[in-house]
Amino acid sequence: MLTLKQTRRVHSALIGLIAWAIALLLFFPIFWMVLTSFKTEIDAFASPPQFIFHPTLDNYLHIQERSGYLRFAWNSITIALGSTVLGLLFAIPAAYSMAFHPTHRTKGTLLWMLSTKMLPPVGVLVPIYLLAKQFGLLDSRIALIVIYTLINLPIMVWMIYTYFKDIPRDILEAARMDGASTLQEIVRVLLPISKGGIASTVLLSLILCWNEAFWSLNLTSSQAAPLTALIASYSSPEGLFWAKLSAVSTLACAPIVIFGWISQKQLVRGLSFGAVK
Repeated sequence: MLTLKQTRRVHSALIGLIAWAIALLLFFPIFWMVLTSFKTEIDAFASPPQFIFHPTLDNYLHIQERSGYLRFAWNSITIALGSTVLGLLFAIPAAYSMAFHPTHRTKGTLLWMLSTKMLPPVGVLVPIYLLAKQFGLLDSRIALIVIYTLINLPIMVWMIYTYFKDIPRDILEAARMDGASTLQEIVRVLLPISKGGIASTVLLSLILCWNEAFWSLNLTSSQAAPLTALIASYSSPEGLFWAKLSAVSTLACAPIVIFGWISQKQLVRGLSFGAVK
């Protein structure tokens, strides 16, 4: 018979093994993608798959010399940052109004905003494409910034609203008694207090913008194309270039993976803020 202490140790060990197994299972596709990026096209198509091979950097050199990786990366950075900043300019005032000046329609508005995320993008592709064409915004970063902002705005409003709801109203009342305006309440009181929640909202928005592919493939061709469009360009009528596709996918995923790894504590803390009292 195992003692209670031994039972707990066995239980903890089993949970640890299960967690490691799940982590390795989720990590394996990334590992295989990186491994394939150092193979030749012949090795990438080999059957059975080869774990031992002569590594090469030709795929990465090809991407930089012929595809212009840096240009696509700059487009991704510009679009992600622009969309996130624009989203904050709308999300913060909206969340402030709903959190501290609610009406009987506030909950319904929040649910309606969240319901827009259930709409399939292809359902509004034609009207948005025609609008972009009408205003001369096809293959432009401005069009993607606006669209990404609209896509992520419901989530940003919901997250910031949740953080603002946990802030005591007494703090704002004290600021009003000192003569603070609405803008001063937001900038000097709310934002410093909820900087952790704002930071997690920013991080999530950047990740979502970086990974968005549907609109970039349908509204851009060359000038404003981000990294998601570069990845898709390696799928051609002649077939898939697995080694080069793995290399460009590695280069596209690496910045956001590193960024997410560095900021994971802030992201998790922000996402769970208010969930546990």
